[in-house]
Amino acid sequence: MMTYENYIAHVEFDDEAEIFHGEVINTRDVITFQGKSVKELKKAFIDSIEDYLQFCAERGEDPDKPFSGKFNLRLDPELHREAVIAAKEDGLSLNQWVAEAITHMLHEKHM
Repeated sequence: MMTYENYIAHVEFDDEAEIFHGEVINTRDVITFQGKSVKELKKAFIDSIEDYLQFCAERGEDPDKPFSGKFNLRLDPELHREAVIAAKEDGLSLNQWVAEAITHMLHEKHM
C-alpha cells in the first residue's frame, strides 16, 4: 500500500511486462499509475494524485474525498433483524454495533 494526501493505492508487479502498476483504492474516481522502479512508481503515484487534484480544480469540481465514513449496507432481511436485536441486547445502536463488529474483524485479521 502507498499513501499520499490521504489517498491509498494498491500496487502489483507484472513480471511479464516487468512493471509496477497501481490504483488508488479509496475513491470512486479512477486514478492509476505505473513505474519500472520503486522510485519511478512513487513519483508516478504522487504525480497522478497532483494531476487529479489539478484537473478537478480546473473543472471547478470537488475531488472525490477518500471515504466520508458513511456507507450503505445491504443485508438479507433476517440477518438485518438479528443484527438489530443483537445491538439492542448490547445496548447499542445498530450503527455502533456494526462499527464494533468491523473493528473486531479488522483486529482479528491483523493479529
